[in-house]
Amino acid sequence: MKDYQAQLEKLRTDAAECALIRDLATEPAKRELFNRLANHLSVLADQVEMAMLERKTG
Repeated sequence: MKDYQAQLEKLRTDAAECALIRDLATEPAKRELFNRLANHLSVLADQVEMAMLERKTG
């Protein structure tokens, strides 16, 4: 379960960093890329969190 938690925290951190880069980007293409990355990482984090809950409830 610790592996899941560590991965979840990493994904959330990476998503936040991508969102920050997106917000600071001046080029529209870069903004769009980092927006897509932030969204994708957030979805992955949600999926890991759901897997943790499913595993916990068995």
